[in-house]
Amino acid sequence: MTARITTFLMFDGRAEEAMNFYVTLFPDSKIVGITRYGAEGPGAEGSVMHAVVNLAGQHLMFIDSAVKHPFTFTPAISLYVTCSSGTEIAILAEKLADGGEVMMPLDAYPFSRKFAWIADRFGVSWQLNLP
Repeated sequence: MTARITTFLMFDGRAEEAMNFYVTLFPDSKIVGITRYGAEGPGAEGSVMHAVVNLAGQHLMFIDSAVKHPFTFTPAISLYVTCSSGTEIAILAEKLADGGEVMMPLDAYPFSRKFAWIADRFGVSWQLNLP
C-alpha cells in the first residue's frame, strides 16, 4: 500500500490568513500552491479553494469551505510540535495564544519539561512540547 496521509484544515473564510500566519512561525515554511474560487463559485470569489502549505517539512492542506457546516475545529485533534529550545516554545506559545485560548499554560508537567496546549485565533489546536 502506498497511501499518504495529509492533515486537512477546513476554514470558513480565513484559510489564507491562517496560512500566512503559520508560515511566519516556523522556519523554512512556505505556501506551496494555492487555487482560488473564481467568480463562478461555488465559494466566495478569491477565497481558498485548495492550498498546500509546508510547515517545517510537514505538508498541510487548507480550504475555505463553500458550504457552511455546523462544526469547526475541536481540541480532540491537534497539531503536535516538538520544540528544540525553551526560547522556541515560549515564542510559539505566545504567538499562538494571541487571540486564542490557552487550554494548558506553558509550564512543566510530569510528562514534559515544558508543554502548552493552545487553540489559536482560528480554532486550530496546537500541543507544544519541549522534551
